Amino acid sequence: MSVLLPNMADFDTIYELEEEDERIVSEEHLVRYCPEPVVMRGAGHITVFGLSNKFDTEFPSVLTGKVAPEEFKTSVNRVNACLKKNLPVNVKWLLCGCLCCCCTVGCSLWPVICLNKRTRRSIQKLLEWENNRLYHKLGLHWKLSRRKCESNNMMEYVILIEFLPKYPIFRPD
Repeated sequence: MSVLLPNMADFDTIYELEEEDERIVSEEHLVRYCPEPVVMRGAGHITVFGLSNKFDTEFPSVLTGKVAPEEFKTSVNRVNACLKKNLPVNVKWLLCGCLCCCCTVGCSLWPVICLNKRTRRSIQKLLEWENNRLYHKLGLHWKLSRRKCESNNMMEYVILIEFLPKYPIFRPD
């Protein structure tokens, strides 16, 4: 069995790359090879201004080998606990605002809009904490994102789990 080797005289030769031969890895090139993000839609039965009252804790098969199912479930349960704490208050204010809407010319809906914004911000802070604690080390990024519903023309909030691009650390600057 013979193996064809290049000329041994050129084996240790270092060549300089000219400008047209250099390959620069751009951000768009890295993002192109990342898998599509995982979209977790709300699984609850109550939705207030696009924010569902819970997310499903079922482990997506795409994340196999990236994160442990127990860690995934713990993270989703933390988000669900935040929603469980804040959303009932939002629903009560929404009902009160709808009853008084005619008398207040719509101003009675402002408290529920502000509370909903506060709930979204608390979930975003929680997801950022989770990212810093665990998911950025695993090459994942969780974020709360607004998406258009597939079935109708309304907007909903979903959790996007994005795959972070792997930067080639073996390439010199």
